[in-house]
Amino acid sequence: MFQHERRDFLKLMAAGFSATSLSGWLPLLAGQSDGKLEKSKSCILLWMPGGASQLDTFDPKPEHENGGEFEAIQTSVPGIQIAEHLPQVAQMMEHMAIIRSMKTKEGDHGRASYHLRTGYSPAGPLQYPTLGSLLGHEYPNNQAGVPNYISILANNILNPAAFGPGFLGPQQAPLLVGGNNPGRAGGDDPPEYGVPLEVSNTRLPETVSEKQAKSRLELLNFVENRFAKDRPGLPTDSHKSAYDQAVRMMNSSAMSAFNLEDEPAELRDAYGKNRFGQGCLLARRLVERGVPFVEVALGGPNGEAQIGWDTHQENFTAVKALCDTLDPAWAMLMKDLKDRGLLESTTIVWMGEFGRTPVINPQTGRDHFPNAWSTVLAGGGIKGGQVYGATDAAGMEVTENPVAENRLIATVMGAMGIDHTNQNMSSIGRPIRLAEPDVDPIEELLA
Repeated sequence: MFQHERRDFLKLMAAGFSATSLSGWLPLLAGQSDGKLEKSKSCILLWMPGGASQLDTFDPKPEHENGGEFEAIQTSVPGIQIAEHLPQVAQMMEHMAIIRSMKTKEGDHGRASYHLRTGYSPAGPLQYPTLGSLLGHEYPNNQAGVPNYISILANNILNPAAFGPGFLGPQQAPLLVGGNNPGRAGGDDPPEYGVPLEVSNTRLPETVSEKQAKSRLELLNFVENRFAKDRPGLPTDSHKSAYDQAVRMMNSSAMSAFNLEDEPAELRDAYGKNRFGQGCLLARRLVERGVPFVEVALGGPNGEAQIGWDTHQENFTAVKALCDTLDPAWAMLMKDLKDRGLLESTTIVWMGEFGRTPVINPQTGRDHFPNAWSTVLAGGGIKGGQVYGATDAAGMEVTENPVAENRLIATVMGAMGIDHTNQNMSSIGRPIRLAEPDVDPIEELLA
């Protein structure tokens, strides 16, 4: 009997309910939220893979030979200057706090990405959750019917664990949108705004009616129940739960967030005619629908799945191109959130895995540099219009208020109203704090 049921199940999968659909999220084991309290805040992480040069963005040194080719410009806050290729972001400085004193331990892309995104160094068998999984786990299952953590254009090829849920389990893994696959192949001209940011297999094939789909789901439920009767346990229950969540997602009102064509052309243009700009617009639409954590990665000027900030060669050409994409998208994101009354409830984090060397190498590039670099916090829960910490005139050393990765994460938690000392039970039976012990949020940065 089971063999017949198995054949029917495989036919069902071939008909459109693929176990590898939903951009990698669907097949992951499903779980419950364990009664986490509802919160109203969201976080958007603007991830800069490769590590952005602090001297060419938020800690310019125009009077020193290490400063390079770019000038510094004034921002909307007197006394605060940033690099010249971020003029629109500069006008939003009253909502932003620059941390110029990051001092971290890892200079390898994979290890540093893990370090910054989890708050812990990669060591031993224990896999720590990435920031999106940590924050998403603090919320109940999203009532809109989509995962609490959505990752747009992320490239996890250097260290997949840096983007994973770790010991929290697959139920806290991200829904991947765009990502390692840069999109459409072949010789077709790219669409006006880049390859669309879509979630695969969330619509019925044209050849399948709703009545047929309902019958197939009933068949799936029958097979699952028969299988579970003889094989009870967590894997079986999780598999069924995953498909139940997938069906809810297909019918979710939040899926309308991915219909960017609903937005006025003028607004889409203001974000930028590229995948990163459209990713930032999508992030706004997702937090508007109650998604607590969204990240958008800027890997290349047009949203390519690259590590474009890794500027060992031709640093200034690359940084200018990346900033030309970053500047309008980030500034418009903050303006759009503010206009909709969402900026006060949305914490924005801008960071990569480390900074770049102040000394310019013979290839006109900057190399890996975790010793003294910059991140930026903005929006909800952040006291904007300030700079925290400082580096010396050459940009080589932190001279005021060094900040490690664990304190940065504690500060993000504080901005969102989450107690960073909360604990999750790990896979080895040991409770682990959201942020590494013995750190506190940076109170000067919290509103």
